[in-house]
Amino acid sequence: MKHLTIVVPGGENNLSSIVGAYKIFSRANAYWQEHHGKALFRIELAGTSPTTEFYGGLFSVKPHTSITKVKKTDLIIVPSLNHAYDAAISQNKVIIQWLSTQYQKGAEIASICTGAFLLAAAGILEGRSCSTHWAAADEFRKRFPNIHVQSDKLITEENGIYTNGGAYSFLNLILYLVEKYFDRQVAIYCSKVFQIEMDRHSQSAFMIFNGQKEHGDDMVRAAQSYIEEKMGEKISFEQLSAKFAVGRRNFDRRFIKATGNTPLEYFQRLKIETAKRAFETTRKTINEVMYEVGYADIKAFREVFRRITGMSPLEYRNRYNKEALAND
Repeated sequence: MKHLTIVVPGGENNLSSIVGAYKIFSRANAYWQEHHGKALFRIELAGTSPTTEFYGGLFSVKPHTSITKVKKTDLIIVPSLNHAYDAAISQNKVIIQWLSTQYQKGAEIASICTGAFLLAAAGILEGRSCSTHWAAADEFRKRFPNIHVQSDKLITEENGIYTNGGAYSFLNLILYLVEKYFDRQVAIYCSKVFQIEMDRHSQSAFMIFNGQKEHGDDMVRAAQSYIEEKMGEKISFEQLSAKFAVGRRNFDRRFIKATGNTPLEYFQRLKIETAKRAFETTRKTINEVMYEVGYADIKAFREVFRRITGMSPLEYRNRYNKEALAND
């Protein structure tokens, strides 16, 4: 029988991802036992304290065992954290070391949302790709510059490490793991019981682009402000780099280092975020919004919009603006 460890970190973390992982894997286990005569997993919650409180003591979890007593496990699920990253890393050094040791022993590890911060602190994401909540991606890049954050991805898988996007998208990661460890039929059963849409691969449609300003490069910040002011116009990035007396190559390098995007990508994401808001809140047509954000070619606008959001402008408007759909 395989062993599944659901980690209960100390400090502020997310109760729903612990409970959700436990309930879905328990249901998958019961279904497997019903059809195959025995359970596939022994499931344990493991932490560093006999009781961990959540939301100011409103809820509490009593792990089955101490993390130090789990000498060997097959699959580990790390829940999301509540954005107090310094405190989480400081309070969970025992768990961080345990994660590193278990991975070296051959365990596979899945992090939910901002739980990726603990994996990164354990050193097991170094030089690899991962996902996390889109709102935490800039903070993650700043702390761990040698890890490639794919904030558009809902799930990543690399060398026995699984990561996922934010909030309740963890349900899709758990279904993914159920299919991998049990089979497709069990995953379909769980998707029906818990009413979770299967085979979602992107969190792009949910991302809100606020501009990556949490960096220390004043030149890049000034360039960002200029781009935002000229959002509906054409911009020559050659001229923009000359405006700051910086060569184009060095300008691009500093911009990418500070924001994670090239200047062109930043410009495009800014335009598309403005377009998204227009589709959500107004009855404007696709063409009207396209012109407002500075596009004249509908094909180019659709291609960029789909690349950034994962859907077409029309699909996006129809999903998030029922009033506009009703008036078509």
